[in-house]
Amino acid sequence: MALDPNRFGLSCAITTPMREGGSVDLPRLVKHARHVLAQGCDSVTLYGTTGEGAALGLPARGAMMGALIGAGLDPAKQIYAGVAASSLNESVEQGRHALDAGARGLLVAPPFYFKGVSDEGLYRWFSQLFEKLGPGLRNVILYHIPSVTAVPLSVALVGRLKQAFPGVVVGVKDSSGDYATTEAFLKAHGELAILVGDERQLARAVRNGAQGTICGVANLVPHLLRPIVYEGKDDPTVNALVDEICAHPVLAAVKALVGHLHGDPGYGAMRPPLEALEEATRKRLFSAFDSIVQAKAA
Repeated sequence: MALDPNRFGLSCAITTPMREGGSVDLPRLVKHARHVLAQGCDSVTLYGTTGEGAALGLPARGAMMGALIGAGLDPAKQIYAGVAASSLNESVEQGRHALDAGARGLLVAPPFYFKGVSDEGLYRWFSQLFEKLGPGLRNVILYHIPSVTAVPLSVALVGRLKQAFPGVVVGVKDSSGDYATTEAFLKAHGELAILVGDERQLARAVRNGAQGTICGVANLVPHLLRPIVYEGKDDPTVNALVDEICAHPVLAAVKALVGHLHGDPGYGAMRPPLEALEEATRKRLFSAFDSIVQAKAA
C-alpha cells in the first residue's frame, strides 16, 4: 500500500544502554538505533520513558544525540527527543538542546512533582515553555502518561494549547492504557497526530484515525508493529509480548530483551534507582519471548 508521507508512523521509544555505574553506552545505543530503523521504524525517540529520560541530564543527552547524528542518522527525519523535568528552566534547556541539534520534534511531558494541579496551571506552564523555546520550536507532541507523572492532560487542555500554538502542537501521545481516553482525543483532536503508547490498543486506534505510536516494544519487534501502524492489522503476537513484558518491571524487561536479541547481556544495566532483572527472571522472560515469537514464525 502507498504510505502517507504526512503520517507520523512508527517511532521506537529507544532504550538507553548503560554501563555499570550509570554512564550511557554510546556504541550500543548506535548499534541498536540502526537495528530498529533497519527493521521498520521510521524514527527513534530519545530520552522517553523506556529510555529512562527523566534520569538523563544534559551531558548524557548531548552525548547521545551527537553519537546518533555522527553515526549518520538524520535528526530532521529520524530523531524525536523527550522533555521530562519538573523545573521550567530544565525543560527549556532539554528542549533547546534537542532543537538546536536539529531534532524533528519534541515529546513533552508535564511537570510531574506537584500533583492535583489545574488545567489553568498546566496551560501556563506549557505556554511559558513554548514561548521560551521561541521561533525554533516545532513538532511538539504532548505526552499523556498519568501512570508515571500522575499529572494527566485533559482533552480541554490539549484544545487550548493547539489553539494558542497552531502548527507547533502537532500531536498527543496517549499512554494512559485506557482506550476511552484515546477515543476522546481522536474525537476532539483528530486533526492532530494521536499516538498510542499501549501496543495492544494500537490497531483499533489506527482504524479509527490514530497516526501511529512511540512505543517500547518497537525496540523488539518493529517488523511486527509496522503493519499495525500502517494498516491497522491486529496481531495477537504483539499483544502476547506486551502481556508478558507487563508482568515484569517494564523498562528493565525491555532492556533485558534488547540484550537478548543482540546476544549481548551488556544491554541490561539500569541507572539507579531502577534495577536490572535478576538472572532467573531474565531467563524465564527470554524463554517466554522466544516461545511467543517462534509461534508467530510457525
